[in-house]
Amino acid sequence: MEWTDEGIVLGVRRHGESSAIVELLTRSHGRHLGLVRGGAGRRMRPLLQPGNGVTAVWRARLDEHLGYYVIEGTRLRAANLFATPHAVYGVTHLASLARLLPERDPHEDIYDMLDRTLDDFDEASGAAVHLIRFELAMLTELGFGLDLEVCAATGATTELIYVSPKSGGAVSRNAGAPFHDRLLRLPVFLRQSEESTGVWSEEDLRDGFALTGLFLLRHVLEPRGQGHSDAREGFINAVIRPRTARAAVS
Repeated sequence: MEWTDEGIVLGVRRHGESSAIVELLTRSHGRHLGLVRGGAGRRMRPLLQPGNGVTAVWRARLDEHLGYYVIEGTRLRAANLFATPHAVYGVTHLASLARLLPERDPHEDIYDMLDRTLDDFDEASGAAVHLIRFELAMLTELGFGLDLEVCAATGATTELIYVSPKSGGAVSRNAGAPFHDRLLRLPVFLRQSEESTGVWSEEDLRDGFALTGLFLLRHVLEPRGQGHSDAREGFINAVIRPRTARAAVS
């Protein structure tokens, strides 16, 4: 058995004295593990950092075997990503989300979105918006997508500013007004009918994380006996605290 594919490094663990088991999210073969000879060595270590883009050749005698990877770097982003605190947490959390996908099951749209997200992860608030959108995409990919385009109560497609915590459907301003204290807020960067300015408040970001966090926990994580990763909380703190400090100074 042999194939060649693009991949993004999700994680690495040492195996024996010098080898490593490498976990990739590949474009056409999904989340896939393989053994890299010499993967724990000085030459390979910088290449096998989470977030890096690679080309991988996988070989095994049988398809169900772990197999061996031969890996070459294509987009060595890790050095830049790990220079900022929010990106260190963010890459770790993105990898934990990708691990929710079944092993060896292709998810090309998620692969493409992860690749774009990592390419544009430098600025903290922009990275936060990318991560929230990635969490929404994961909910959809796993069968629990939210309907944020039409009001669940009236069918309206404008002024959608709330989300029902029960159905995951959007709710318009008028329909949601009597129940606003029981509804989730839909941040402006997720509203389909509004033009985004690219400037988001701390409240917008908190609303986005509250929205995706609730449904990920309820539908995906708790049924598996899991909770949110520590990296998610670390990312939120790394993004929000500097904004709060700047606001206090000004």
